[in-house]
Amino acid sequence: MSDTQRNTTAAERSGRLFGVGVGPGDPELLTLKAARVLGEVTVVAYFAARERPSNARRIVEARLDHGLDHTYEELRLEYPVTTETLPSTVSYETLLIDCYDQAAKRIAERLDAGLDVAVLCEGDPFFYGSYMYLHTRLAPRYPTEVVPGVPSPMAGAAVIGSPLACRDEMLCILSGVMPENELAERLAIADAAVVMKVGRNLAKVRNAVRRAGLLDHATYVERATMTDEHTCALADADASAAPYFSMVVIPSRGAPLR
Repeated sequence: MSDTQRNTTAAERSGRLFGVGVGPGDPELLTLKAARVLGEVTVVAYFAARERPSNARRIVEARLDHGLDHTYEELRLEYPVTTETLPSTVSYETLLIDCYDQAAKRIAERLDAGLDVAVLCEGDPFFYGSYMYLHTRLAPRYPTEVVPGVPSPMAGAAVIGSPLACRDEMLCILSGVMPENELAERLAIADAAVVMKVGRNLAKVRNAVRRAGLLDHATYVERATMTDEHTCALADADASAAPYFSMVVIPSRGAPLR
């Protein structure tokens, strides 16, 4: 038997891996395909911070607890750290690599046993999603499918009721962990922008938006589409209380077609 035939046979025996985007927070924004996959798999995996519930699982909680008519295993994958300060001798990147290696190993054990595994991911799996780090480790070895989800920038624009970008405008998606100078430079050349990963970076992000001359056009959006959603002008946002699920939306300022 050739190596290709042997690998094909192994893949046919293995379970299937699904990266399932569960959307920005509102359970009704779960896609029909995501709901179908959850109703078919035998393992549902999700990441969570230590001693805290999983945000991704919370979105589909009612479906998992009451809506599935078959027996399934829940596989909780815990992050070793989140936002806490680490000793200088400890590498945050090394801890995360080890975390994803171990998570991939646990999922591979289920796949090797012929079980189908769905990994839940807030928003979209390939848009700042934790699932992507499992995908790079597992997709070359197992049948894999990614189920897109509603990404949070789209939810942010929807909740403030403003078009995000139109016609030939350039939309820029930025990370709040970037240095302030780089944020300000990129914001200054964008027609519209969304800054992700705001949280404790809010004061820095606001300074960058101000330097780019966009403060009057920027809206702070917290937990978009969730029950505790909150929006306000970026200038008025409380920098000491911004949660992980927060963003800054600077929508299109172009005139609508008439």
